[in-house]
Amino acid sequence: MANKDKKYENKKNINAAETNTGIFKDGMKYLMNTYTRQPVVFEKAKMQYLWDIEGNKYIDFTSGYGCLNVGHSNKEVVEAIKKQVSKIIQPSNIYFSQPQVMLAKMLSELTGFGGKVFFANSGAEAIEGAIKLARKYSTDKYNKQRYEIISFKNSFHGRTFGALSATAQAQKQTLFEPLLQGFRYAAINDMDSVNSAINDSTCAILIELIQGEGGINVCDKKFIASLRKICKQKDILLIIDEIQTGFGRTGKLFAYENFNIFPDILVMAKSLGGGMPIGAIIAGDEINRAFVPGTHGSTFGGNAASCAAGVAVLNYFKKNGIIEKSLEIGKYLQSGLKGLKEKYPSKIKEVRGMGLMLAIEFFLPIASELISSGLENKLVLNKVSDFTVRFLPSLVINKKNVNSLIAFLEKKLKGANDNGKDKKN
Repeated sequence: MANKDKKYENKKNINAAETNTGIFKDGMKYLMNTYTRQPVVFEKAKMQYLWDIEGNKYIDFTSGYGCLNVGHSNKEVVEAIKKQVSKIIQPSNIYFSQPQVMLAKMLSELTGFGGKVFFANSGAEAIEGAIKLARKYSTDKYNKQRYEIISFKNSFHGRTFGALSATAQAQKQTLFEPLLQGFRYAAINDMDSVNSAINDSTCAILIELIQGEGGINVCDKKFIASLRKICKQKDILLIIDEIQTGFGRTGKLFAYENFNIFPDILVMAKSLGGGMPIGAIIAGDEINRAFVPGTHGSTFGGNAASCAAGVAVLNYFKKNGIIEKSLEIGKYLQSGLKGLKEKYPSKIKEVRGMGLMLAIEFFLPIASELISSGLENKLVLNKVSDFTVRFLPSLVINKKNVNSLIAFLEKKLKGANDNGKDKKN
Protein backbone atom coordinates (compact mmCIF):
# COMPACT_ATOMS: atom_id res chain seq x y z
CA MET A 1 0.00 0.00 0.00
CA ALA A 2 3.04 2.24 -0.40
CA ASN A 3 1.42 4.20 -3.21
CA LYS A 4 -1.93 4.49 -1.44
CA ASP A 5 -3.07 7.88 -0.23
CA LYS A 6 -3.67 7.73 3.53
CA LYS A 7 -7.17 9.14 3.26
CA TYR A 8 -8.21 6.00 1.38
CA GLU A 9 -6.48 3.38 3.52
CA ASN A 10 -9.41 2.85 5.88
CA LYS A 11 -12.10 3.25 3.26
CA LYS A 12 -14.42 0.23 3.54
CA ASN A 13 -17.29 -1.08 1.46
CA ILE A 14 -16.42 0.99 -1.61
CA ASN A 15 -19.36 1.13 -3.99
CA ALA A 16 -18.38 -0.85 -7.12
CA ALA A 17 -19.63 2.00 -9.29
CA GLU A 18 -17.05 4.30 -7.68
CA THR A 19 -14.01 2.16 -8.51
CA ASN A 20 -11.72 2.43 -11.53
CA THR A 21 -13.44 -0.60 -13.06
CA GLY A 22 -16.96 0.60 -12.35
CA ILE A 23 -16.51 4.09 -13.79
CA PHE A 24 -14.59 2.67 -16.75
CA LYS A 25 -17.52 0.40 -17.60
CA ASP A 26 -20.02 3.27 -17.37
CA GLY A 27 -17.75 5.49 -19.45
CA MET A 28 -17.54 2.89 -22.20
CA LYS A 29 -21.34 2.59 -22.10
CA TYR A 30 -22.19 6.30 -22.28
CA LEU A 31 -19.29 8.08 -24.03
CA MET A 32 -18.42 7.84 -27.72
CA ASN A 33 -15.52 5.52 -28.38
CA THR A 34 -13.09 8.08 -29.83
CA TYR A 35 -10.15 7.31 -27.54
CA THR A 36 -8.25 4.19 -26.51
CA ARG A 37 -9.18 4.56 -22.87
CA GLN A 38 -6.99 3.27 -20.05
CA PRO A 39 -8.70 1.46 -17.12
CA VAL A 40 -7.99 4.07 -14.49
CA VAL A 41 -10.01 7.09 -13.32
CA PHE A 42 -8.08 10.01 -11.86
CA GLU A 43 -9.89 11.88 -9.12
CA LYS A 44 -7.36 14.47 -8.02
CA ALA A 45 -3.99 15.88 -9.05
CA LYS A 46 -1.22 18.07 -7.73
CA MET A 47 1.72 19.29 -9.81
CA GLN A 48 3.38 16.14 -11.31
CA TYR A 49 1.20 13.65 -9.42
CA LEU A 50 -2.18 12.04 -10.01
CA TRP A 51 -4.41 9.99 -7.70
CA ASP A 52 -7.00 7.55 -8.97
CA ILE A 53 -10.42 7.16 -7.41
CA GLU A 54 -9.15 4.26 -5.29
CA GLY A 55 -6.36 6.38 -3.82
CA ASN A 56 -3.35 5.14 -5.79
CA LYS A 57 -0.67 7.76 -6.49
CA TYR A 58 0.99 8.06 -9.92
CA ILE A 59 3.81 10.10 -11.46
CA ASP A 60 2.52 11.73 -14.64
CA PHE A 61 4.87 11.85 -17.64
CA THR A 62 2.20 13.11 -20.07
CA SER A 63 0.77 16.24 -18.35
CA GLY A 64 -2.48 16.00 -20.29
CA TYR A 65 -0.66 15.75 -23.65
CA GLY A 66 1.55 18.67 -22.67
CA CYS A 67 -1.18 20.94 -21.28
CA LEU A 68 0.13 21.30 -17.76
CA ASN A 69 3.65 22.67 -17.93
CA VAL A 70 3.25 24.38 -14.54
CA GLY A 71 1.73 21.23 -13.05
CA HIS A 72 -1.71 19.86 -12.29
CA SER A 73 -3.93 22.14 -10.22
CA ASN A 74 -1.12 24.61 -9.72
CA LYS A 75 -2.09 26.61 -6.62
CA GLU A 76 -1.58 30.03 -8.22
CA VAL A 77 -3.54 29.06 -11.34
CA VAL A 78 -6.38 27.60 -9.27
CA GLU A 79 -6.59 30.75 -7.13
CA ALA A 80 -6.66 32.97 -10.21
CA ILE A 81 -9.50 30.92 -11.73
CA LYS A 82 -11.51 30.94 -8.49
CA LYS A 83 -11.12 34.67 -8.11
CA GLN A 84 -12.17 35.34 -11.71
CA VAL A 85 -15.19 33.00 -11.87
CA SER A 86 -16.56 34.60 -8.72
CA LYS A 87 -16.72 37.89 -10.64
CA ILE A 88 -17.35 37.26 -14.36
CA ILE A 89 -16.53 34.40 -16.75
CA GLN A 90 -17.57 35.57 -20.21
CA PRO A 91 -18.91 39.04 -20.90
CA SER A 92 -19.08 38.49 -24.73
CA ASN A 93 -16.34 39.41 -27.13
CA ILE A 94 -17.85 42.71 -28.16
CA TYR A 95 -16.45 43.85 -24.80
CA PHE A 96 -12.91 43.58 -23.47
CA SER A 97 -12.26 41.89 -20.14
CA GLN A 98 -9.30 42.92 -18.03
CA PRO A 99 -7.71 39.41 -17.94
CA GLN A 100 -8.05 39.15 -21.73
CA VAL A 101 -6.26 42.44 -22.34
CA MET A 102 -3.65 41.69 -19.69
CA LEU A 103 -2.82 38.29 -21.19
CA ALA A 104 -2.69 39.68 -24.73
CA LYS A 105 -0.26 42.38 -23.61
CA MET A 106 1.97 39.85 -21.84
CA LEU A 107 2.04 37.53 -24.85
CA SER A 108 2.74 40.34 -27.30
CA GLU A 109 5.67 41.54 -25.21
CA LEU A 110 7.07 38.06 -24.49
CA THR A 111 6.97 36.82 -28.08
CA GLY A 112 9.16 39.70 -29.20
CA PHE A 113 7.77 40.57 -32.63
CA GLY A 114 5.12 43.11 -31.72
CA GLY A 115 2.09 41.06 -32.62
CA LYS A 116 -1.59 41.37 -31.80
CA VAL A 117 -3.49 38.41 -30.38
CA PHE A 118 -6.67 36.53 -31.26
CA PHE A 119 -7.92 34.14 -28.56
CA ALA A 120 -9.57 30.83 -29.40
CA ASN A 121 -10.74 27.83 -27.37
CA SER A 122 -8.15 25.25 -28.43
CA GLY A 123 -5.13 24.53 -30.57
CA ALA A 124 -7.16 23.18 -33.48
CA GLU A 125 -9.37 26.27 -33.45
CA ALA A 126 -6.30 28.51 -33.37
CA ILE A 127 -4.87 26.63 -36.38
CA GLU A 128 -8.16 27.18 -38.23
CA GLY A 129 -7.88 30.90 -37.50
CA ALA A 130 -4.26 31.00 -38.64
CA ILE A 131 -5.21 29.34 -41.94
CA LYS A 132 -7.97 31.91 -42.46
CA LEU A 133 -5.67 34.79 -41.56
CA ALA A 134 -2.93 33.63 -43.95
CA ARG A 135 -5.39 33.23 -46.81
CA LYS A 136 -7.13 36.54 -46.12
CA TYR A 137 -3.83 38.45 -45.94
CA SER A 138 -2.50 36.86 -49.13
CA THR A 139 -5.65 37.21 -51.22
CA ASP A 140 -6.05 40.83 -50.07
CA LYS A 141 -2.47 41.60 -51.05
CA TYR A 142 -2.26 39.51 -54.21
CA ASN A 143 -5.26 37.59 -55.56
CA LYS A 144 -7.67 34.77 -54.72
CA GLN A 145 -5.44 32.23 -56.45
CA ARG A 146 -2.78 32.67 -53.76
CA TYR A 147 -4.27 30.42 -51.10
CA GLU A 148 -2.26 27.19 -50.82
CA ILE A 149 -0.48 26.19 -47.62
CA ILE A 150 2.46 23.82 -47.35
CA SER A 151 2.61 21.62 -44.26
CA PHE A 152 4.79 18.63 -43.46
CA LYS A 153 4.56 14.85 -43.50
CA ASN A 154 4.01 13.35 -40.03
CA SER A 155 2.75 16.70 -38.74
CA PHE A 156 -0.23 17.08 -36.46
CA HIS A 157 -2.25 20.30 -36.29
CA GLY A 158 -5.64 19.13 -35.01
CA ARG A 159 -8.74 17.19 -35.96
CA THR A 160 -11.11 19.86 -37.30
CA PHE A 161 -11.36 19.88 -41.09
CA GLY A 162 -8.89 22.64 -41.86
CA ALA A 163 -6.41 21.43 -39.25
CA LEU A 164 -6.86 17.83 -40.40
CA SER A 165 -6.23 18.85 -44.00
CA ALA A 166 -2.93 20.34 -42.84
CA THR A 167 -2.09 17.20 -40.83
CA ALA A 168 -0.10 15.12 -43.29
CA GLN A 169 -0.78 11.70 -41.80
CA ALA A 170 -2.73 9.42 -44.13
CA GLN A 171 -4.07 7.23 -41.32
CA LYS A 172 -5.76 10.27 -39.76
CA GLN A 173 -7.06 11.71 -43.03
CA THR A 174 -8.26 8.77 -45.15
CA LEU A 175 -11.58 8.11 -43.41
CA PHE A 176 -12.66 11.74 -43.78
CA GLU A 177 -11.83 12.44 -47.40
CA PRO A 178 -12.37 14.51 -49.40
CA LEU A 179 -10.44 17.01 -47.33
CA LEU A 180 -10.21 20.75 -47.89
CA GLN A 181 -8.32 21.76 -50.99
CA GLY A 182 -5.28 24.00 -50.93
CA PHE A 183 -2.74 21.96 -48.99
CA ARG A 184 0.56 20.53 -50.19
CA TYR A 185 2.96 18.41 -48.16
CA ALA A 186 6.73 18.48 -47.87
CA ALA A 187 9.25 16.66 -45.65
CA ILE A 188 10.97 18.32 -42.71
CA ASN A 189 14.70 18.89 -43.07
CA ASP A 190 14.40 18.57 -46.85
CA MET A 191 14.50 21.92 -48.66
CA ASP A 192 14.25 20.23 -52.07
CA SER A 193 10.82 18.91 -51.13
CA VAL A 194 9.79 22.38 -49.93
CA ASN A 195 11.05 24.08 -53.10
CA SER A 196 9.16 21.61 -55.29
CA ALA A 197 5.94 22.25 -53.34
CA ILE A 198 6.13 26.06 -53.65
CA ASN A 199 4.28 27.60 -56.60
CA ASP A 200 2.50 30.83 -57.51
CA SER A 201 -0.47 29.79 -55.35
CA THR A 202 1.53 29.34 -52.13
CA CYS A 203 0.54 31.76 -49.39
CA ALA A 204 2.02 30.13 -46.27
CA ILE A 205 4.14 27.37 -44.79
CA LEU A 206 2.87 25.77 -41.58
CA ILE A 207 5.34 23.88 -39.41
CA GLU A 208 5.97 22.38 -35.97
CA LEU A 209 9.61 22.89 -35.03
CA ILE A 210 9.36 19.58 -33.20
CA GLN A 211 6.69 17.22 -34.49
CA GLY A 212 4.89 15.98 -31.39
CA GLU A 213 2.28 13.43 -32.49
CA GLY A 214 4.58 12.50 -35.36
CA GLY A 215 7.07 11.03 -32.90
CA ILE A 216 9.20 13.95 -31.58
CA ASN A 217 10.95 14.71 -34.87
CA VAL A 218 13.19 17.75 -34.44
CA CYS A 219 13.77 20.24 -37.25
CA ASP A 220 17.36 20.99 -38.24
CA LYS A 221 18.49 24.57 -37.55
CA LYS A 222 19.91 25.01 -41.06
CA PHE A 223 16.63 23.79 -42.54
CA ILE A 224 14.61 26.30 -40.50
CA ALA A 225 17.02 29.10 -41.43
CA SER A 226 16.57 28.22 -45.12
CA LEU A 227 12.80 28.03 -44.67
CA ARG A 228 12.72 31.47 -43.03
CA LYS A 229 14.87 32.88 -45.86
CA ILE A 230 12.74 31.55 -48.72
CA CYS A 231 9.54 32.71 -47.01
CA LYS A 232 10.95 36.23 -46.79
CA GLN A 233 12.17 36.17 -50.41
CA LYS A 234 8.83 35.03 -51.81
CA ASP A 235 6.56 36.85 -49.31
CA ILE A 236 5.23 33.53 -48.05
CA LEU A 237 3.98 33.57 -44.47
CA LEU A 238 5.77 31.31 -42.00
CA ILE A 239 3.23 29.93 -39.51
CA ILE A 240 4.82 28.21 -36.53
CA ASP A 241 2.64 25.81 -34.57
CA GLU A 242 3.83 26.00 -30.93
CA ILE A 243 0.76 24.32 -29.47
CA GLN A 244 2.89 21.60 -27.93
CA THR A 245 6.37 23.15 -28.00
CA GLY A 246 5.47 26.42 -26.29
CA PHE A 247 5.77 27.63 -22.70
CA GLY A 248 9.12 26.24 -21.63
CA ARG A 249 8.74 22.79 -23.13
CA THR A 250 11.98 22.97 -25.13
CA GLY A 251 14.13 24.93 -22.68
CA LYS A 252 12.98 28.32 -24.02
CA LEU A 253 9.63 30.03 -23.59
CA PHE A 254 8.96 29.24 -27.25
CA ALA A 255 10.77 26.74 -29.47
CA TYR A 256 11.48 29.29 -32.22
CA GLU A 257 13.92 30.97 -29.82
CA ASN A 258 16.15 27.90 -30.18
CA PHE A 259 16.30 28.57 -33.94
CA ASN A 260 17.00 32.32 -33.81
CA ILE A 261 14.02 33.26 -35.98
CA PHE A 262 10.60 34.87 -35.61
CA PRO A 263 7.38 33.53 -37.14
CA ASP A 264 4.97 35.62 -39.20
CA ILE A 265 2.05 33.93 -37.44
CA LEU A 266 2.46 32.10 -34.13
CA VAL A 267 -0.09 29.55 -32.91
CA MET A 268 -0.23 28.44 -29.27
CA ALA A 269 -2.57 26.64 -26.89
CA LYS A 270 -2.25 23.73 -24.42
CA SER A 271 -0.14 24.97 -21.47
CA LEU A 272 -1.13 28.60 -21.96
CA GLY A 273 -4.20 27.98 -19.80
CA GLY A 274 -2.61 25.78 -17.13
CA GLY A 275 -5.36 23.22 -17.76
CA MET A 276 -8.07 25.65 -18.87
CA PRO A 277 -9.17 25.59 -22.54
CA ILE A 278 -7.54 28.35 -24.56
CA GLY A 279 -5.68 28.88 -27.83
CA ALA A 280 -4.17 31.94 -29.43
CA ILE A 281 -2.88 33.36 -32.71
CA ILE A 282 -0.30 36.16 -32.75
CA ALA A 283 0.68 38.13 -35.88
CA GLY A 284 2.36 41.44 -36.63
CA ASP A 285 0.43 44.50 -37.78
CA GLU A 286 0.83 44.08 -41.54
CA ILE A 287 -0.72 40.62 -41.26
CA ASN A 288 -3.22 40.99 -38.42
CA ARG A 289 -4.88 43.95 -40.18
CA ALA A 290 -6.40 41.39 -42.56
CA PHE A 291 -8.81 40.45 -39.77
CA VAL A 292 -11.50 43.11 -39.47
CA PRO A 293 -14.89 42.90 -37.70
CA GLY A 294 -16.92 40.05 -39.17
CA THR A 295 -14.01 38.08 -40.62
CA HIS A 296 -13.36 35.83 -37.62
CA GLY A 297 -14.65 35.21 -34.13
CA SER A 298 -15.24 32.76 -31.29
CA THR A 299 -18.05 32.82 -28.73
CA PHE A 300 -15.97 31.50 -25.85
CA GLY A 301 -12.53 32.46 -27.16
CA GLY A 302 -10.56 34.50 -24.64
CA ASN A 303 -13.09 34.06 -21.86
CA ALA A 304 -12.08 35.84 -18.69
CA ALA A 305 -11.53 32.67 -16.62
CA SER A 306 -9.15 31.06 -19.13
CA CYS A 307 -7.29 34.33 -19.61
CA ALA A 308 -6.91 34.80 -15.85
CA ALA A 309 -5.41 31.30 -15.76
CA GLY A 310 -3.05 32.26 -18.59
CA VAL A 311 -1.85 35.34 -16.71
CA ALA A 312 -1.20 33.18 -13.64
CA VAL A 313 0.76 30.66 -15.76
CA LEU A 314 3.05 33.35 -17.16
CA ASN A 315 3.55 34.92 -13.73
CA TYR A 316 4.41 31.51 -12.28
CA PHE A 317 7.08 31.01 -14.94
CA LYS A 318 8.60 34.39 -14.18
CA LYS A 319 8.61 34.04 -10.40
CA ASN A 320 9.86 30.46 -10.17
CA GLY A 321 12.47 30.11 -12.93
CA ILE A 322 10.62 27.12 -14.33
CA ILE A 323 12.19 27.27 -17.78
CA GLU A 324 15.73 27.11 -16.40
CA LYS A 325 14.78 24.25 -14.07
CA SER A 326 13.05 22.34 -16.88
CA LEU A 327 16.12 22.66 -19.08
CA GLU A 328 18.23 21.07 -16.34
CA ILE A 329 15.80 18.23 -15.64
CA GLY A 330 15.30 17.72 -19.39
CA LYS A 331 19.03 17.10 -19.79
CA TYR A 332 18.90 14.70 -16.84
CA LEU A 333 16.00 12.72 -18.37
CA GLN A 334 17.62 12.67 -21.80
CA SER A 335 20.87 11.44 -20.25
CA GLY A 336 19.01 8.64 -18.50
CA LEU A 337 17.25 7.57 -21.68
CA LYS A 338 20.50 7.66 -23.67
CA GLY A 339 22.13 5.57 -20.95
CA LEU A 340 19.46 2.92 -21.56
CA LYS A 341 20.18 3.07 -25.30
CA GLU A 342 23.86 2.42 -24.66
CA LYS A 343 22.96 -0.51 -22.41
CA TYR A 344 20.32 -1.99 -24.73
CA PRO A 345 21.44 -1.07 -28.29
CA SER A 346 19.56 -4.00 -29.84
CA LYS A 347 16.26 -2.87 -28.31
CA ILE A 348 16.40 0.96 -28.46
CA LYS A 349 16.68 2.54 -31.88
CA GLU A 350 16.81 6.22 -30.93
CA VAL A 351 16.34 8.80 -28.19
CA ARG A 352 15.37 12.22 -29.54
CA GLY A 353 13.87 15.54 -28.59
CA MET A 354 14.65 18.79 -26.84
CA GLY A 355 14.13 20.02 -23.29
CA LEU A 356 11.27 18.06 -21.72
CA MET A 357 9.80 17.00 -25.05
CA LEU A 358 11.44 13.63 -25.60
CA ALA A 359 10.79 10.26 -27.17
CA ILE A 360 12.35 6.82 -27.10
CA GLU A 361 11.92 4.64 -30.18
CA PHE A 362 12.38 0.89 -29.87
CA PHE A 363 13.23 -1.80 -32.40
CA LEU A 364 10.50 -3.76 -30.63
CA PRO A 365 6.71 -3.14 -30.76
CA ILE A 366 6.77 -2.66 -27.01
CA ALA A 367 5.04 0.70 -26.54
CA SER A 368 1.55 -0.60 -25.68
CA GLU A 369 3.01 -2.99 -23.12
CA LEU A 370 4.96 -0.14 -21.53
CA ILE A 371 1.84 2.01 -21.24
CA SER A 372 -0.24 -0.68 -19.51
CA SER A 373 2.65 -1.92 -17.37
CA GLY A 374 3.47 1.69 -16.51
CA LEU A 375 0.01 2.16 -15.01
CA GLU A 376 0.50 -0.96 -12.91
CA ASN A 377 3.76 0.59 -11.68
CA LYS A 378 2.03 3.94 -11.06
CA LEU A 379 3.61 5.75 -14.02
CA VAL A 380 1.45 7.55 -16.59
CA LEU A 381 3.04 7.24 -20.04
CA ASN A 382 2.00 7.94 -23.63
CA LYS A 383 2.78 6.21 -26.91
CA VAL A 384 2.74 7.77 -30.37
CA SER A 385 3.22 4.46 -32.23
CA ASP A 386 3.72 0.79 -31.43
CA PHE A 387 7.44 1.49 -31.31
CA THR A 388 7.65 4.95 -29.74
CA VAL A 389 6.90 6.33 -26.26
CA ARG A 390 6.70 10.10 -25.80
CA PHE A 391 7.53 12.01 -22.62
CA LEU A 392 5.79 15.35 -21.97
CA PRO A 393 5.91 15.71 -18.19
CA SER A 394 5.07 18.86 -16.30
CA LEU A 395 8.13 21.07 -16.08
CA VAL A 396 8.06 20.71 -12.29
CA ILE A 397 9.17 17.05 -12.19
CA ASN A 398 12.29 16.22 -10.24
CA LYS A 399 15.24 13.84 -10.48
CA LYS A 400 13.59 11.34 -8.16
CA ASN A 401 10.64 11.13 -10.57
CA VAL A 402 13.02 10.62 -13.49
CA ASN A 403 14.91 7.91 -11.60
CA SER A 404 11.64 6.02 -11.07
CA LEU A 405 10.93 6.15 -14.79
CA ILE A 406 14.42 5.02 -15.82
CA ALA A 407 14.35 2.14 -13.31
CA PHE A 408 10.97 1.01 -14.69
CA LEU A 409 12.13 1.17 -18.32
CA GLU A 410 15.32 -0.72 -17.53
CA LYS A 411 13.41 -3.47 -15.77
CA LYS A 412 11.06 -3.84 -18.74
CA LEU A 413 13.87 -3.83 -21.30
CA LYS A 414 15.91 -6.32 -19.33
CA GLY A 415 12.93 -8.65 -19.12
CA ALA A 416 11.78 -8.33 -22.73
CA ASN A 417 12.63 -10.83 -25.45
CA ASP A 418 13.24 -9.91 -29.10
CA ASN A 419 9.49 -9.72 -29.78
CA GLY A 420 8.97 -7.16 -27.02
CA LYS A 421 7.16 -9.68 -24.82
CA ASP A 422 8.06 -10.39 -21.21
CA LYS A 423 10.36 -13.40 -21.04
CA LYS A 424 8.37 -14.77 -18.13
CA ASN A 425 5.23 -15.20 -20.28
